[in-house]
Amino acid sequence: MKTEPSVFSLQDLKACPEQTAEWEGVRNYQARNFMRDGMKKGDAVLFYHSATKVPAIVGSAVVVREAYPDHSSWDPESKYFDAKSSPDNPRWVMVDLRYQQEFAEPLGLEELRKIPQLKEMMLLRRGMRLSIQPVTKREYEAVLRRAEVK
Repeated sequence: MKTEPSVFSLQDLKACPEQTAEWEGVRNYQARNFMRDGMKKGDAVLFYHSATKVPAIVGSAVVVREAYPDHSSWDPESKYFDAKSSPDNPRWVMVDLRYQQEFAEPLGLEELRKIPQLKEMMLLRRGMRLSIQPVTKREYEAVLRRAEVK
């Protein structure tokens, strides 16, 4: 899951009550489908900070609630408002995440490209900008082996 730390960071998640927060505001259909169809309760998530000097995987979280309607989409006061979404016909979904761990050092793209098991990782493909991307178990485990946990 990619996020700009100025909007919502891993540290923000850690600071939430019970270290848990809604992951709202996804407004891309493919990213929504990955979240809706692929994310299950108990799934581990790599937490990636984008729009930084060195974009990097900084830690992990776990899905504690599977996809459900994103109520921010029908709130006219929300920056994620979508006039075509409603409680009766929700267009967007969100999941709840719980903080799991922070890496001692962020794993930037250059470092990730050195890991042979990640050569097919969606994050490392040219032009890949989706905020939600599937990660295989093999890729996840390779990242954790390279990361040092705080």
